[in-house]
Amino acid sequence: MGGGGRASVRPQHRKSEGESAGKRVPHTKPPFSLSQVKKAIPPHCFKRSLIRSFSYVIIDLTIASILAYVAVNYFSTLPHNLSLLAWPLYWAIQGSVLTGVWVIAHECGHHAFSDYQWLDDLVGLVLHSSLLVPYFSWKYSHRRHHSNTGSLERDEVFVPKRKSGISWYSKYLNNPPGRVLTLTITLTLGWPLYLLFNVSGRHYDRFACHYDPYGPIYSDRERLQIYVSDAGVLAVFYGLYRLVLAHGLGWVVCVYGVPLLVVNGFLVLITFLQHTHPALPHYDSSEWDWLRGALATVDRDYGILNKVLHNITDTHVVHHMFSTMPHYHAMEATKAVKPILGDYYHFDGTPVYKAMWREAKECLYVEPDEGSQDKGVYWYKNKL
Repeated sequence: MGGGGRASVRPQHRKSEGESAGKRVPHTKPPFSLSQVKKAIPPHCFKRSLIRSFSYVIIDLTIASILAYVAVNYFSTLPHNLSLLAWPLYWAIQGSVLTGVWVIAHECGHHAFSDYQWLDDLVGLVLHSSLLVPYFSWKYSHRRHHSNTGSLERDEVFVPKRKSGISWYSKYLNNPPGRVLTLTITLTLGWPLYLLFNVSGRHYDRFACHYDPYGPIYSDRERLQIYVSDAGVLAVFYGLYRLVLAHGLGWVVCVYGVPLLVVNGFLVLITFLQHTHPALPHYDSSEWDWLRGALATVDRDYGILNKVLHNITDTHVVHHMFSTMPHYHAMEATKAVKPILGDYYHFDGTPVYKAMWREAKECLYVEPDEGSQDKGVYWYKNKL
């Protein structure tokens, strides 16, 4: 996952819905190298500005604080009908703003926030812990996702199943009510289930959990920092416990809990749509290489939310190639690399709600095309 800034050049990459859904991304080795793509990007796009990066933190936290202040101090004075409208509006806006905070912490994990690794980790730890995310734990698993994107054996998140690996009950969910149920569970519980039980993640031979320092996800040199991540999350839980004692459970749920559910839903939706598309290939070990895997992603259009979410949504392709690039240069970089990437760059302008439904319907499992000589190249299919 990666992003761009609020004040950047907007690339012209709109495609029609039909064209975006139907045309497959090339799966053969590209006629360009990573270094050639990098040369097309203005050098300043790779420079990190500590002041500019912190400005996004300050702006986002200021907006979130104002929203919370208004909700806590003024919603109770509203007429009942207006209060019923005000709280959902607060949840949606606050959840979106806090997702932007999550994106900045994600950028810290990529060492794209500043030139100082210790500062990136400190800022990322504070911001992610405040959203109940184990910073170092996710940083390391996410780094492996970037190292193995598109690999059926080694990718870390939203790894598609082969047809032989799908569950027996999948055929009973392959209908509109079943898709509604699946999407509802995925968007509400998907993020904590991934952190706790590695649901939709890479297969390990034993139990894998982002909170377990001795789990198979982490190496020996990473284990101490997993303890630090756990301590950060526990500290925030303790703070929430004190708030419950002071203000009540309902207060905490309304002010913090529901916006956090919105954040979690956004994280799952954004990641799902970045890596799930009928036009995107996946590869087994006989075909996979890093560059083709990095290109097997798609940029999406979330409208005004692109800016709120620091363009994590529509600069994901370039982020996968250059993850240490600051988010506020990613739009300019995307525009610069498009002529080099050609058909290897994929953008889908389908409205998000339509894309979510289409991908849930059409992307059930992956298999090589029947009769194809490219047995290591897998495409999404839905015939059960």
